[in-house]
Amino acid sequence: MDSAPDPAASAELVGPESGSSAAAPQELRRRLSQRQLTMLAIGGAIGVGLFLGSGVTIRIAGPGVIISYLLGAIIALIVAYSLAEMAVVHPDAGSFGVYAEKYFSRWAGFAVRTTYGLVQMIAIGAEVTAVAIYFSFWFPTVPQWIWVLSVSIGLIALNTLHVGRFGEIEYWFALIKVVAILVFIGVGAALIVGIGPHPAIGLKNLTANGGFLPHGWLGVWLALTLVVTSYMGVEVIAVTAGEAESPEKSIPKAMRTIVFRLIFFYVLAITIMLAMTPWNQTGAGTGLTASPFVRAFSSAGIPFAATIMNIVVITAALSSCNTDLYLTTRMLFSLARGKYVPASLSKLAKNGVPRRALAVSSAGMVAAILLAIYAPGKAFLALYGVAVAGMFFVWIVILLTHIAFRRALGPERVAKLPMRLRFYPYSTFLGIAALLGITISTFFVDGLQWTVPGFAPFLVLITMVYWFTRRRSQDSSTLNAAPKGGASE
Repeated sequence: MDSAPDPAASAELVGPESGSSAAAPQELRRRLSQRQLTMLAIGGAIGVGLFLGSGVTIRIAGPGVIISYLLGAIIALIVAYSLAEMAVVHPDAGSFGVYAEKYFSRWAGFAVRTTYGLVQMIAIGAEVTAVAIYFSFWFPTVPQWIWVLSVSIGLIALNTLHVGRFGEIEYWFALIKVVAILVFIGVGAALIVGIGPHPAIGLKNLTANGGFLPHGWLGVWLALTLVVTSYMGVEVIAVTAGEAESPEKSIPKAMRTIVFRLIFFYVLAITIMLAMTPWNQTGAGTGLTASPFVRAFSSAGIPFAATIMNIVVITAALSSCNTDLYLTTRMLFSLARGKYVPASLSKLAKNGVPRRALAVSSAGMVAAILLAIYAPGKAFLALYGVAVAGMFFVWIVILLTHIAFRRALGPERVAKLPMRLRFYPYSTFLGIAALLGITISTFFVDGLQWTVPGFAPFLVLITMVYWFTRRRSQDSSTLNAAPKGGASE
């Protein structure tokens, strides 16, 4: 989906207009390598949903969910390549929020950054709470709040490290998840073809119990409402652009790598899972032992299968939490630089980390954790639905911004980009239409009916905050521009 012209030519695009001034004392430092960028994105995209939550989408679509993951991959590719184009020209910490403000509207820039920050805070709360639940597997008598507090302190401390060390630790966090998926794929493939002590399972489970499409194409489409969220994380690379080494080279490479790895991991892992286990027996599951991944290890005769998977899902949750806290901090930093929130949040510590923004992000994390612990299950699911709708909004704004970006850049400069979206503008319009259709479909998915109605009041609220902030800024500018010491009567 890309073509690669002369890298030297593309380097011309990254200049003063990009906001890249790594030498300035109050700018983020460019210490994230291409391999760290890739793993940071994988850490944000692959969470406990793949390990424990895949049963929900399988229940909706049956084996046809494989098609849902392929359709979701197409949408993710469109968004990823659109972002990569803009990130190369503007490697800023605010990423798509900055792009939306520059090319679409100031309101869009504010709304998309605020929405993304909220979504990440909700995700942090869910993942940290999940870690506490997983530790209860080994220590059932220890109160969950102890694990929540301990994990939160550890993650905050990790995010105070300079971004190079942070990226290296997250690299190894994400690598554990990647290895676990590869091991699962290998073990599953062996069981399917009959390598080992067990007879071959074959592919009969893909067509048994109602066929490949037990709920028809409608089930495939409705499952897409949750499947797309599995790919939401590819935008991480664009957010990290403000701290990436040689962004004109590292961003395109990292974006290509992350998208195609996610497609490989998701589609192949889900296919093997469905081939190994009848789809109507997977269910949504609430416990660790309900995971199809645990069944795969157990079927292979691996000792301590549940314990092994518990370690994996804990690492997955920690990695996702770590990435989400990083993203929220950088979005607050960007909003502060844009003068939408107090400027003090844009202050950097000596090691280049926006610690004040991190502190505020952590406060939001604590609030989300408390809500996740004490709120009834339906209330938390409704809150999660707000996050889902928020990400749909973010992706739609990204694609609308990309259209304006292409028009502003012009064909000559577009031709110099090291990574380009094919079939523009049809591919971009296709992505927008698909996301709008998926958003409407949430009204017909059990548990997500309140996704859009729950997000709408939030969007109205941040719009009111935006207009209040803008009006106050205009009034301040008017006062500063007024002549001093005017004539007295």
